[in-house]
Amino acid sequence: MFKNKSLSFIVLVYVLTALYSLIYLKFPIAGRSAVSFAATIIYMFIPLVVTLILQLGVYKEPVKNINIVFKWHNWYMVAALIPLVTAGFTFGISLLMPGVTYDPSMTGFLDKMAKMVPPEQMEKAMEQFEPMAKYMLLITVAQAIIAGATVNAVAAFGEEAGWRGFFLEALKGKNFYVASIIIGLVWGFWHMPVILQGHNYPQHPVLGVFLMAVFTVLLSPILSYVVLKTGSVIAAAVLHGVLNASAGIPLMYIRGGDDLTVGITGMAGFGALLIFNVLLFAYDRFIAKEKLIN
Repeated sequence: MFKNKSLSFIVLVYVLTALYSLIYLKFPIAGRSAVSFAATIIYMFIPLVVTLILQLGVYKEPVKNINIVFKWHNWYMVAALIPLVTAGFTFGISLLMPGVTYDPSMTGFLDKMAKMVPPEQMEKAMEQFEPMAKYMLLITVAQAIIAGATVNAVAAFGEEAGWRGFFLEALKGKNFYVASIIIGLVWGFWHMPVILQGHNYPQHPVLGVFLMAVFTVLLSPILSYVVLKTGSVIAAAVLHGVLNASAGIPLMYIRGGDDLTVGITGMAGFGALLIFNVLLFAYDRFIAKEKLIN
């Protein structure tokens, strides 16, 4: 099995995930407790653990061979901005969905938050929210960039070192979109225990397992592109981190819809990611000096 790096990675990451899920699934996210949050953060580092086992323990190769390079590149800034542009597309497409309306008062967003957060936490949040309501979008965007490119990026690195580090390198030589789709499918279904816990699709957790795979397949080429552009998986970690931090932005000023239709992991988000993939393809084909999409 170890002769095939990609297959070795898939098998080991799924086996380790299944074993960890015996513990992870015992911590429901309903209360958004610190324990459930910590359990999810640990979950995100499974691909990194598998990568280190294979890269250092089995193949005896340096980690720099799997795109783990700490060197500045201007595309890091692009990686941080991509989720914000995608959030804007998602917001616009959400307004085209049946039953979804523009809500400048943010009451729809606050109602959704109240269902996800314990009452005492929601009360404290409302006390902080009222004096800053006029500037909430600006504050949220700033927080998404700062937190996404720092704290969130560290957690996202736990995933990206595996998906866009070891796994992408193992698929080197394959067509850009073939490799991205393979990674997207494996990455998407790897989320199954997390989705069944209620993440992203709390109203439709079972269907959400399959929709998450659609989401990751659409997102995968974008993440792969920034890694190939910078030569470092750190760029994917930044993009992934900002994406997680900005997930609430498309929902802030709308009322209606559900987890299947609105938001970055809903149909609106799928449309936004599809648009961005088309733009990325056009950029690579007609503007970029170095063509990366083969």
